[in-house]
Amino acid sequence: MEKEFWKHKSLQEMNRAEWEALCDGCGRCCLYKLEDEETGDLYYTNVVCRLLDSYRCRCTKYSERARLMPTCLVLNADLVAELSWMPSTCAYRLLAEGKDLPWWHPLVSGDPETVHRAGISVRYRVIEEKDADLEHLEDYIVDWLE
Repeated sequence: MEKEFWKHKSLQEMNRAEWEALCDGCGRCCLYKLEDEETGDLYYTNVVCRLLDSYRCRCTKYSERARLMPTCLVLNADLVAELSWMPSTCAYRLLAEGKDLPWWHPLVSGDPETVHRAGISVRYRVIEEKDADLEHLEDYIVDWLE
């Protein structure tokens, strides 16, 4: 993989390995979200998908995720531009908006733990889907994401 490929390649130009390397391992996209139907406002909860390993912040069934969790989206360059709910710290969103990767991103720091040390990941901040009352997700809304 080319060093700093994200600085001179568009999301559309990236190969699969480069695309996958952009994921910082924060787990934020795996949080349950609620949308206010009247205002369109989006609210993140601290409830994570049952497939997320909340310590590693990685999907335990990554290659099967779309089949096992029908609400899970398989990202591509076109879809990233359409998804307003993508966390503001997400590398895919940042690059789609013409911004650079932050210092804590593993591609910049060279260390996959910096995303956790910087407090960006969901590690130690979430509860598993099985432990939540999914009928009352509004009880789990958090404000520590932005």
